[in-house]
Amino acid sequence: MAFLYGVIAYVMFLGVFLYAIAFVGGLVVPVTVDTPSHFGTGQAIVIDLLLLGLFGIQHSGMARRAFKKVWTRIVAPPIERSTYVYATNLVLALLMWKWQGLEYVIWNVHAPALRIVIWGMFVLGWLLLLLSTFVVSHTDLFGLRQVYLHLVNRLPKPFTLKTGSFYSVVRHPLYLGFVIAFWSTPTMTGGHLLFSFVATSYILVAIQLEERDLIHAFGERYRRYRGQVPMLIPFLRRRRRRSETDTSVQT
Repeated sequence: MAFLYGVIAYVMFLGVFLYAIAFVGGLVVPVTVDTPSHFGTGQAIVIDLLLLGLFGIQHSGMARRAFKKVWTRIVAPPIERSTYVYATNLVLALLMWKWQGLEYVIWNVHAPALRIVIWGMFVLGWLLLLLSTFVVSHTDLFGLRQVYLHLVNRLPKPFTLKTGSFYSVVRHPLYLGFVIAFWSTPTMTGGHLLFSFVATSYILVAIQLEERDLIHAFGERYRRYRGQVPMLIPFLRRRRRRSETDTSVQT
C-alpha cells in the first residue's frame, strides 16, 4: 500500500508538472498565467498573492527539519516524502486553477528570430530543472526510492552531497531552471510578471532555508562547497576572484 501510495503521488506530479509548463508558457490548457481575471486588478493581485503565499508556506514549511521531526510521528517515514509530493501537487493545482491573470502587457517581442531564442530559453529552463533532479536523485526527491526500499524491506542509505555536473557550476541548478523558465516569455503580461517576480523572490528565500539545512547535514564540507560555487549565476564568484586578484597585482 505504501508503494502504491508513492507511485500514485509520482504520477500526479507528472501531470501537474506538465500542466505547469503549459500554464507558465500560456499554452493549450484552459487556465494559464495570462488568462484574464474576472475580478478587478486589486482583488486579482490579492488572490494571486494568497495563492503564492500558500504554496510557499507549504513547500518550504513541510521541507524543514523541525516540521519533519514532528510530522513523522504522524506519517510513517517511508511515505513522508510522498505525502509532501501529494501536498505540493494539490497546492500547485489550486494555484493554477484559481490564478487571476492581469492583461496589462509589459513587453511583447515581435521579431521572429528573437521569439525563437526566448522560447528556446523557456525550454532550456525546464530541461535544466528536470535534469538536475536526476543528478541529485530524482527518485529520492519524489519519494519513489523510499517506498520501494520499504517494499523490499531494505534500509535507505544516507543522502550524499552531490557537487558534480550542473552542481559544479551553480549550487542550485534546479532553482535556476525555474527562474529561467519563469522569465523567458516573448509576451510578458502583468499576471506573468507578478507570478515571476514573487516566485523568484520565494526561490531566493527558499535557498537560504535549504542551505541552512544542508550546513546542518554536511557541515564544513558544504561550507567549502558554498565558498567555491556560486548560488545561481554561473561563474560569478570565479570572475569576482579574478578581479580581486587583478586588483591586488596592480596594488
